[in-house]
Amino acid sequence: MINLKLIGLNNIKQDFTIKDLENISGIKSHTIRIWEKRYNLLEPKRTETNIRYYSHQNLQKLLNVVLLSNNNYKISKIAKMSDEDILIHSREVANLTAINDEAIIALKLAMLQFDKTIFNATYHKLLIKKTFREVFKEVFIPFLNHVGLLWQTGTLLPVHEHFVSNLIAQKIHINTESLQYGIKKSKKVYVLFLPENEIHELGLLYLNYELILRGNQTIYLGQNLPLDNLDHFFKSEKKICFVTSLTIQPYDDKIEAYFKQFENGLKNTNHQLIAVGRKTELMKDKDLNFDVSFYASMLDVLKVL
Repeated sequence: MINLKLIGLNNIKQDFTIKDLENISGIKSHTIRIWEKRYNLLEPKRTETNIRYYSHQNLQKLLNVVLLSNNNYKISKIAKMSDEDILIHSREVANLTAINDEAIIALKLAMLQFDKTIFNATYHKLLIKKTFREVFKEVFIPFLNHVGLLWQTGTLLPVHEHFVSNLIAQKIHINTESLQYGIKKSKKVYVLFLPENEIHELGLLYLNYELILRGNQTIYLGQNLPLDNLDHFFKSEKKICFVTSLTIQPYDDKIEAYFKQFENGLKNTNHQLIAVGRKTELMKDKDLNFDVSFYASMLDVLKVL
């Protein structure tokens, strides 16, 4: 088991409620209590007010147990294993797993244990049976949606999300790079960017990959971009399709002013804007004097490209 203090992460969340365990593992609290009482699989502690809480090690062990249980290991057999044996067997299973649900459990383990080996082994096993596009849509997106919910409810800390998001971003970069050399310059160019102070770019990175895969020329400007940095493109004689994603920024009371800035730059041009994300709902009834389309998600955009 990884010693979190040795790698400088001793300030991450260490204590979890039984509800946290249920949310992360997918195992009902009732079942967790049965495993705990009948098989002594977990050893919760109690607060001064007699409320159960579980350590980070308990959570990791539970995920390992679930992975083994889902792969034909009987709970009675798992209960007889040492913690080290459970860890070894679960890593072996994770390395062999390529089915979506089990792969997502393996990715959770990789995230919680900060284990690139499990992440990469799971990813490469998935690629044996799936294309990168299928891995992203069928495994990474459901996994990231679940991680986002866990983060919002305080079950996980941002450090977990950052770790696994960076690993997924690396895979997108690698697959995008392999496509770049066959792209010819075209009359229409896609310019992709995130608003100022916005850092959630996985969806935009993947859309960039899909656009290039379809033979489009793209210019990827990345995260945290002030709008005045786009002046060069506003003046371009080429037809530009700007693509942005709004997850956190701009704040709700600033969103209309943000698109009015775009209106000033794009009206009376042939350029267009594609804006993606839940914040776009705030703009759908607004009257804007330029070519703009709003979509709830990147997958919705892909349906019309």
